[in-house]
Amino acid sequence: MHKISKLAVLTSGGDAPGMNPCIRSVVRTAIYNKLQVVGIRRGYQGLIEDDMYDMEARSVSNILNLGGTILKTARCLPFRSDEGMEIAYQNLKKHGIDALVVIGGDGTFTGALRFSKKFPDIAVMGVPGTIDNDLYGSTYTLGFDTATNTVIEAIDKIRDTADAHDRLFFVEVMGRDSGAIALRAGISCGAEAILLPEKATAIEDLIKNLKTGSSNKKSSSIVIVAEGDKNGGAYDIAKKVQKEVKSYDVKVTILGHLQRGGSPSAFDRILGSRLGFAAVNALLSGKSQMMVGLEANHIKITGLEEALNQHEFKLEEDLMQMAEILSI
Repeated sequence: MHKISKLAVLTSGGDAPGMNPCIRSVVRTAIYNKLQVVGIRRGYQGLIEDDMYDMEARSVSNILNLGGTILKTARCLPFRSDEGMEIAYQNLKKHGIDALVVIGGDGTFTGALRFSKKFPDIAVMGVPGTIDNDLYGSTYTLGFDTATNTVIEAIDKIRDTADAHDRLFFVEVMGRDSGAIALRAGISCGAEAILLPEKATAIEDLIKNLKTGSSNKKSSSIVIVAEGDKNGGAYDIAKKVQKEVKSYDVKVTILGHLQRGGSPSAFDRILGSRLGFAAVNALLSGKSQMMVGLEANHIKITGLEEALNQHEFKLEEDLMQMAEILSI
């Protein structure tokens, strides 16, 4: 059983709203339990470069409402090598750190699991932070709710201008391997079609549906495209559709990194706080190589190996059926 006295926290990979509430919760829960806390800047890159600083309760004041991450984040190729991990380990030992909380997605967890297997005397706990909502072991990941609301707000505004000009808008949202944002935003905004990486949609069927909508006197149409859709990006799909659907003026909007920013929603602030609190308590109870998540509104602890091996996240069938039926 790991007995810890000093822990470090880092954020890695893509940033997500809710990371700051989680950092705050980790720091203050650790301090409450008489642990010393160290912040690592720029994820595994900072771990290798020894970019760390001591954190106190006041170090995380007034950050609940901030998007991004006060610890910064980066993607770190050197950490994938044995040499990079050895340097990271020696830096942790030099500072007397015996536990690590990593906040990020599957790439972050892959690195954390490999590191923990190589150096098992450092206890490791993962917190799922990714707007894609695609990690096994948690119904919701940090940032997903905020990102979805950001997309909905943007599409509502696009709908206004689409109606004014009888336009067909293709809106591309993030989700290389997961259509979770696209699906929920599409239902919430009444999109005429939603193209998802999890479900093949023939361009011919899309064109047929759009022509039907036009003949039914729809004054505008919104098609949401997850960036990982197998037909290509929004621009490629729009070009194919434009050749066949002449009744609309076709436009394309790529929302891009807009979806990562902004003040976290109440849901993500609470989720981040719960998961940070749970991560520290799990470490104090002797657990390692695990991830804290939320399922059925209860904290669930899943092994990192299981979370990664079963990380394919399936979209809800009822939502996918609804999306088709409600778009007529």
